[in-house]
Amino acid sequence: MAAMAATKTIPIVFTTGGDAVQQGYVASLNRPGGNVTGVSWFGNLMAGKGLGLLHELLPNAAVIAMLLNPRLPESARMQSEGHEAARKLGQQLLVLNASSASEIDAAFATMRERHAGALVVGADPFLSSRSQQIVALAARDAIPTLYTNREFVEEGGLMSYGNDTADGYRRAGVYVGRILNGASPADLPVDQATKFEFVINLKTAKKLGVDVPPGLSARADDVIE
Repeated sequence: MAAMAATKTIPIVFTTGGDAVQQGYVASLNRPGGNVTGVSWFGNLMAGKGLGLLHELLPNAAVIAMLLNPRLPESARMQSEGHEAARKLGQQLLVLNASSASEIDAAFATMRERHAGALVVGADPFLSSRSQQIVALAARDAIPTLYTNREFVEEGGLMSYGNDTADGYRRAGVYVGRILNGASPADLPVDQATKFEFVINLKTAKKLGVDVPPGLSARADDVIE
């Protein structure tokens, strides 16, 4: 938004996990109409899928926690998606908000008090920036956790499901190349990144004492052993 306020002529290419129209980046996904275009992920639509995967792994978990950053506009939609999915699965969803490191600590304390059986971490740049803290706390409290990108799993998290972020950045780079070759951002539709990946860390599952069903691991795009 700061870049958009600074210029109406220099091309701007974004990546976002939210609704680019609702965020005010473009007038329309098909015809952005200005000097801004980019790539849109589906981070705010992953909550229901994440709860479903955790339910396959831990069908007897009665309470599932969801960690969200309330400062992210898409958090309200993630919370709504999560409640609807939990209702269908017959589980209770415990929504916890955190927008600072200390609030993340407090959220995990609440999870312990409420005996949450698993955790879904919402898609959010701030929460991604605190990946080491969140993965360490999940390990300390032995709470099976599903994240929205593989970086958490590579750091020792249990599972992730979400857009392939590297593919999204590559798509943004393609748009930069097209603009440098003369294309106008106004005529480049916002690219909908549709490549998803499911990653499981079996080493972490073993430490947590969680048995990953063969059918679940067979569906994973990548298994860390």
